[in-house]
Amino acid sequence: MRNELTNSDARRLFLFLHGLSGSLKDNHNKETLPGMIKRIGFVQIDSIKTVERAHHHILFSRSNSYDHSWLDYHLEEKRGLFENWTHDASIIPMEFFPYWGHRFLRARDKLVGSRWWKNRMGNDPDEICRRVLHYIEQNGAVKSRDLRWNRDNEFLKQPQNTASWWGWNPSKAALVFLWRTGKLAVAKREGFQKVYDLTERVIPDIYRNVHYSEKEYIDWNCTTAIENIGFGSHTEIANYWEGVMPQEAKTWCENSSNNYAMKIEIETESGEKVVSWAHPDIFSWLEMAPDPPNIVRFLSPFDPLIRDRKRTQRLFGFDFKIEIYVPQSKRVYGYYVYPMLERDRFIGRIEMKSDKKSHNLVVCGFWLEPGVRLTKRRKKMIESELRRWRTLLELSQIKSTVKEFRL
Repeated sequence: MRNELTNSDARRLFLFLHGLSGSLKDNHNKETLPGMIKRIGFVQIDSIKTVERAHHHILFSRSNSYDHSWLDYHLEEKRGLFENWTHDASIIPMEFFPYWGHRFLRARDKLVGSRWWKNRMGNDPDEICRRVLHYIEQNGAVKSRDLRWNRDNEFLKQPQNTASWWGWNPSKAALVFLWRTGKLAVAKREGFQKVYDLTERVIPDIYRNVHYSEKEYIDWNCTTAIENIGFGSHTEIANYWEGVMPQEAKTWCENSSNNYAMKIEIETESGEKVVSWAHPDIFSWLEMAPDPPNIVRFLSPFDPLIRDRKRTQRLFGFDFKIEIYVPQSKRVYGYYVYPMLERDRFIGRIEMKSDKKSHNLVVCGFWLEPGVRLTKRRKKMIESELRRWRTLLELSQIKSTVKEFRL
């Protein structure tokens, strides 16, 4: 029986499991969106819109036909998806909601002991949460800015001894706390602001009234994680959803007795062999995995393929960091830079911005990896991806301001 994967096979499988092996000219449509998200597990949400917000970007990277309205349809009308926390705020298939019951309990234990939250909730967080819940019960869904004051200028007024940080007054902190712990859910978004309502008004009963044991919860976390990444250390399995502790994942792997996890050697990009846990069906999956298409894709910095930076380095030999919060003078590349994926190889990075005033998609940074040349064919594929983005964003032209990439 095989017990190792070459680096090329590992990359091919990893791309397949993350929905990046198919053609962009697929048959995805509005109704199949939850299935696309389920295949990759979840889609991270991010507010920055230099070109496009991360959740839309991630989905557009996998489907040429993707339309922005699809998410609102399933989040707000069909209720086939919901928003909550994985490693960060994410869009998750609704069928997974029953497993969030234990996450809510764990989140509560973590948050109530956090000094960061105590500083924002004041001396009586339970009272603030009670007021917020009562207000929403009586008045309906709210945004955080709706709860700062009442008509008497008293409702949830920030205590004098409570810090305010980037608008984190006690009422906003209470809303987020109640969302993270399951009392509230995101009903919709308005101008990207969350609109919170009671969970029972948002989550369908068929999912809200299903409960699992702690063991079932841990089994689900680890099983779905290894199904989605194919292989990894017990820490990487735990980090996929960030719903269990690494020690819990380690115990699960060791007790699986090859039914759900087995030991395997994975070849890194540098040729080193790393012992990992893998799904028992990994070699059957490998037979199904096609060679990645010969195209260039611009991935979101928050794409699930590259979320684990150490694994990205180990598997692809690509050292990627987000420099949004790095001072401009200390950046190696740019503010919001997109990895360029060609087949199963990262060939470089591109920085773009959408200039709505001039109706231009502007290339403002371009860097190729060492040893990668800008051949005519490669340049043509990059230009094709730029045109794809220009069409999505409904812009008129593509312009480049960098000498390394002239149009």
